[in-house]
Parts: sequence; structure tokens; C-alpha cells
Amino acid sequence: MSLEEAKQAVVDDFAMFDEWLDKYEYIIGLGKNLEPFPEDKKTEDRLINGCQSRVWLDCRARDGKLWFTADSDAIITKGIISLLIGVYSGRPAKEIAGDDFAFVNVIGLSENLSPTRANGLSSMIATIKKIAGDYAG
Repeated sequence: MSLEEAKQAVVDDFAMFDEWLDKYEYIIGLGKNLEPFPEDKKTEDRLINGCQSRVWLDCRARDGKLWFTADSDAIITKGIISLLIGVYSGRPAKEIAGDDFAFVNVIGLSENLSPTRANGLSSMIATIKKIAGDYAG
């Protein structure tokens, strides 16, 4: 699936729900399905700065693509990072670094989060873009 198709799939998934309460439940479900994150990787250097909750993000390059794993100590935040890595993991660094992440605005995520969670979302996006930019050179 292309990056554009992956982003559109998220937009389509969110369009199935009329109420934001249902969308939050969907996000929480994404977090619950996130693959386990090893405790030994929950280190300071993997913490995303700017998040009220603790969010760890790890990245490995393999076969010319970046593979992300993540965890959070807050269920909504865990769902948000799961949503992001679900779209971007397994893609070339240059593709990730060059993306505008606009699908997040299309689904209305930022505007329906508390200000502190919206800041955390911005920090997650900035961190993913920075990692990708570093790998892309």
C-alpha cells in the first residue's frame, strides 16, 4: 500500500464514526493493538520531548526503509503514536521526511485533542520527521 493509500485508509476509517467519542475509542483500540515495546528500550534517548505523557519511539533502518516501534504510558497517546507509526513504518526515510502529515488535520485529530495532547501530537510528528530526515541525509 502506498503512503497516500495508507493515509486515505485512516481518513476513511475515521469517516465511519460520527461522534468523537467513537473516534477516541478507535484510537484507544489502536493503542491496545500496538506490538509490545521492550522494557529495555524505554530509555531517555527514546522519549519524545514535548509530550505530557511518556512516549518512547524507536526506529530501525532495514532494506532502505524505516521501521518504528513505540509505546506510551497513556492510553490515548499510545493510540495516537500507533496511528502514526501504522502509516509511516516500513517506508523510505525520504518519503517520510517529505510528507506533510496533513491527514492528521483532515481527520480533525489536533482540533479534538486537549491543548497538551495536541502539542504532544505535534512533537510526535516532528520527531518522526526529524528521524526520517536524519536517515535521508
